[in-house]
Order: sequence, then C-alpha cells, then structure tokens
Amino acid sequence: MADMSQRLALNVAEVSSVGGRASNQDAIGRAERGELACFVVSDGAGGHEGGEVAARTVVQSVLSTFGQKAAFGADATPAMLAEAAIAVARSKQQRPALQGMSATVALALVDRAGGQATWAHMGDTRIYLFRAGRLLQATRDHSMVQQMIDAGLAAGADPRSHPKRNVLYAAIGTENEVQPSVQPPLALRPGDAILICTDGLWEWVAEPQMEMLLAQSADAQQWLDAICALADERSGLVHKARDNFSAQAILIGEAP
Repeated sequence: MADMSQRLALNVAEVSSVGGRASNQDAIGRAERGELACFVVSDGAGGHEGGEVAARTVVQSVLSTFGQKAAFGADATPAMLAEAAIAVARSKQQRPALQGMSATVALALVDRAGGQATWAHMGDTRIYLFRAGRLLQATRDHSMVQQMIDAGLAAGADPRSHPKRNVLYAAIGTENEVQPSVQPPLALRPGDAILICTDGLWEWVAEPQMEMLLAQSADAQQWLDAICALADERSGLVHKARDNFSAQAILIGEAP
C-alpha cells in the first residue's frame, strides 16, 4: 500500500486529431487547482456540427465545474457529469437543429497530495491504468458489443472490429437515464501510468502493445507518440478514413 502522504508528480502528454475526417468531433481538456488535477476526453456524435458542439460543451462544462468547485471523492465525478448533461440539454434548447447530438466522456481526477485518483465514464471513451508496466484495469465500454459479451452472446467477439461496435447505450445527451460508471478513489504509485482515449485510438492499438510501448518510453510524450504512430501504421494498412482520435497520457512520478 502506498504511503498516502506521498505527493505525486504528473508528466502529461495530449493529442486531439481530426484523423481522416472533415471535422474533429473529439474534445479534450485539463486543469489544475492546488493539488487536484482534472482530465477530460469526449467524443461527440450527431453530425459534424452536433458532434463538435456536444464534445466541446461537455469538456467546457467539466472544466468550469472543476474551476468553481474543485473537489475530490467518489461523488465528485458523477456530479461533474450531471452538470455536463445539463449544459448539453441547454445547448439543444438553444439550437433545435442539434437535437440529435450526444457525446461520450471519460473524466479523471488526481489528488497529488493524497496520492490517489478517481474517474467516471459514459460510452466507449476509455481509461486505462497501468502498474509496473502492466495493465491493471480498464473501464468497460457502455456499448452493445460489450453487453453482448457480458451476456455470453458474443463469446470471442472483438469490440475493435465488431460491425455493431459503434452502438452505445450510454452517452451525455441521449434520452436514456443510464448513470456513469464510477471508479472510487484508489491509491496511485510512482511508476503508474494512465491513458484516457477515444475509440479512434484504442481500436488500432491492443493493450499488450500499449504495455510494450510504455516500457520503451522515457516520458508521457514519447509513449503517446509511439501509440499514435502504431495506430497510424495500422490504419494505413486497411485504407479507410481514419476516425478522429484523442488521448491524454499521464505518467505518475514522485514529487521532489
């Protein structure tokens, strides 16, 4: 168990790219207040403009809520996502043409002084936690394919290539009342690594490759660059328009 008084240092890299699409419907953001750091990644849907507006609205709302009331705890992330849902609903009222818009979200809070993190997500934007170079845990997509796998109806199905892989049952802006999945606060250790990314990145890079590239990287930027390079190479082999892709890579170190 980590010494809870051990202050953490964060080494962060980010990317958000249009890929081969006409517009970038992903959005990312991060902010710090005192010892707390907030990271958020969102992937919008609902036409070019709708997707862009939804993702941007989610990220702006999360950062705004964090700026007004930076709190850490199991209740913090769902409260921030509830505010984001209100912001997206308000945006729809103002712009009736964008009624169909929605967005996935993955939101992480890191308490550097307390040496811990908590996160929440909706949809198929993922959060991975690596420890000692190995995948320790990952969020479970709110997707039809994951539901089928969980129900034993799609044994051996690959969420990366299944024809229904884009069908989600939870996102901000959809009518259903599905709650976000929340990771209660857990202790972080120096050497841990967190990757938050949209499906435009993880669909091309399997978890063992993420581990391998992490082992070869000196810092977060090198790791993220290597993941993106592998995704570029893989997607180039199948000759289809590359989706938007966005990610935040966070390496956990010991503060001096």
